[in-house]
Amino acid sequence: MIRVGRIPEATIDEIRSRLDIVDLIGRYVELKKAGRNFKALCPFHDEKTPSFNVNPDRQIFHCFGCDKGGNVFSFLMLHENLSFPEAARSLARECGIEIPEESEGGASGRTERLFAALEAAQCFYRKSFASPEGAGARAYLEGRGIDAKTAGEFGVGFAPERWDGAVRSLAAERISGEIGAQAGLLSERESGGHFDRLRGRLVFPIRDARGRVIAFGGRALAADQQPKYLNTAESPVYRKSEAFYGLSDALAAIRRAERAIVCEGYFDRLALHRAGLSEGLATCGTALTRQHARQLRRRTARVVLLFDGDEAGQKACERALEVLLPEGLRVRAAVLPRGEDPDDFLASEGPEALRALVDGAPDALDCVMQRALDQGCATPSEISDVVGHVAPLVALVADPVERSEYARRLAAASGARTDAVDSVVRAAGRGESAPRLASEPVVPRREPESLETRHLRQLARIVLCHPALATRHPRTTFETLLPDGSWKAVLLHLVDGACAGAGDAEGGAATLDLHELGAQLDEEARARLHEIAVDDEPIHGELPVEQVFDDLVRWFDSRRRAAERRVVTRRMSEPAADQATLLSEKQRQLDQRRSALGIDSGTTP
Repeated sequence: MIRVGRIPEATIDEIRSRLDIVDLIGRYVELKKAGRNFKALCPFHDEKTPSFNVNPDRQIFHCFGCDKGGNVFSFLMLHENLSFPEAARSLARECGIEIPEESEGGASGRTERLFAALEAAQCFYRKSFASPEGAGARAYLEGRGIDAKTAGEFGVGFAPERWDGAVRSLAAERISGEIGAQAGLLSERESGGHFDRLRGRLVFPIRDARGRVIAFGGRALAADQQPKYLNTAESPVYRKSEAFYGLSDALAAIRRAERAIVCEGYFDRLALHRAGLSEGLATCGTALTRQHARQLRRRTARVVLLFDGDEAGQKACERALEVLLPEGLRVRAAVLPRGEDPDDFLASEGPEALRALVDGAPDALDCVMQRALDQGCATPSEISDVVGHVAPLVALVADPVERSEYARRLAAASGARTDAVDSVVRAAGRGESAPRLASEPVVPRREPESLETRHLRQLARIVLCHPALATRHPRTTFETLLPDGSWKAVLLHLVDGACAGAGDAEGGAATLDLHELGAQLDEEARARLHEIAVDDEPIHGELPVEQVFDDLVRWFDSRRRAAERRVVTRRMSEPAADQATLLSEKQRQLDQRRSALGIDSGTTP
C-alpha cells in the first residue's frame, strides 16, 4: 500500500483533483490521441511502437510493454525517482497547495533542499542582474540584441565578480554551504568553507521539464576570462548528458510544431525564440547523447539540427545523427552560412530569414551525402570513400524502408552498384551494433495469454465499467470460482467497491475510486487494474453486457466443477478409497451438471 506519510488524505485528493494527468505526462512524452486514450512511447523502457496509454477519464496511465502504471503521483515517482511524499509536495507546489515540510532528512529531504538552494541562487542572480552591479551584463545583452523582456522570460541573471555572493545569499536563506556545493553552486576551499563557482558571468538558468532550476550556465563577460562558458557542477538533480537548455519553455511549442529544433548554445536558443521558433532546445556544453535522443523521441518524431556553418558544426551534425537515427527520429539539417551561428544569422538576416532557413531545412542524411560527394566522386577510390563515409549513418536508420531508400539514393548519387552499397550498409550495421547498456531495463517478452486469463480480464473490465453487475452474485461466488492470483485480487476489490455503493450501473467506471482501490492492491494486481482501466477496446461486442457477464461466470463455474470431478475420479482409483462415499459424490456432481444443462434428473441424458 502506498503510504502518504504526514500528508493528509484530503490534501492528496485535492492535489489529484487539480491536476490533469495528460498535461503532466505530456511534458515528458509526445502524447497522441487514440480513441478515448492518449498513446506514446513509454518513458520507462526502450520501445519502437507505442504501448504507453494515458486515460484522461480515469486519470491513470499504463504501459502494456513494461507494466508500469498509476496516477499523477506514480508517474512522477517513477520518472524522477521520488518518494511519495516528495512527489506529493512537488505537485502541491505546482497547484499552489500548502503542505508543511517534514523536518527529517534522507534522500527526499536532500533533493528538496537542493532545489531550494538552486531557486535561492536564481533569485540572487536575477537581483544582481537588475542592480547597479549588473549594468555591464545588461549592456552586453543589449549589444547582442536581447532586450529586457526576453532576458526576463528566460530568467537571465548575473553572477557578480565576488567570491561569496552566492554563499551569502544561500546563508541568508538558512541553506548551508554543503547543500550549495551538492547543488553544484559552490566549490570547497582547501582551508575550509566554500566559494562561488560562477563569478563575473552572465548566468542562464537550466530547468527541467517541470520548470525547476537544476543548474546554471555562465558566460564570461571579460575578454580574457577563461573558460568562455562554465556550468555549475553536475549534481543529483543535474546531468548535462540529459539536460536541455530551454526545455520547459519549449514543450508546448514542440507539441504544436510537431518538431524540436536542436542548437548548440544559450544564445542560439534565445535567437530561435526571438525569431518566433519557440520549439528550440540547446545542449548544455556537451554533444548530443543517447539520453538526449531518447528525450527527444518521447516528445516528437521530427528534429531539425541548427549548428554552426563551419567545419566543426558539420562534424557535430554527423555526430548528432549517430545518436538520433537509431532512435527512429527523422532529422533535417538547417545549413547556416560558413562561419555564422544562429545568433549571427538572426542579427544579419532577420527573423523571417531564420524561420525560412529552419522551415526549409533539407534531410540531414542527404546533406551528409552531398558534402561527401562534393569532396569528389569520379574515380573508383573516391566512390568507395563516399559510400564508406555515408553508409555507417544509413545503417543506423531505424526504419527498414527508409534505410533501403537511403541506400538506393546513395548508390544513385555516387554511381556505385546498388547491391554493393547494400552490402556495405549491412556490414556497417553489423559492425556498429552495440550491446544493451547495463543500465537499460530489460523488458521480458510477454507469453501469449491463456483463455482463462482473457476471461479474467474481460470479467474484470465488465465489473469496472458496469459495477452494478457485480451484485448479481454474492462475493463468495467469485471467491470460490476464480483461480488465485492478481486477477482474482482485482476482481474481489472491484466487487467490494461495487457492493459498498462505490459504483452504480448508471455511473460506470468513473464512480469507482481507482486510486483507493489501487492503494489496497499489491504491485502486480495494481498493474492489472491500470491495464484494464486504460483499455478502450469494446468489452462485449454486440451481445448484451449482462449476458456476457453471466456467460463468463458460468464458464468459471464449469471449470471448477470439471476440476472437482477430476479429483473424485482420481481418488476412486486409489486402493484405500472409500468407494461408497466417492460414488455418492460422483452422483451429486452428475446431478449438478444435469441441472446446469437444464436436464431433469429423472431422464437419461
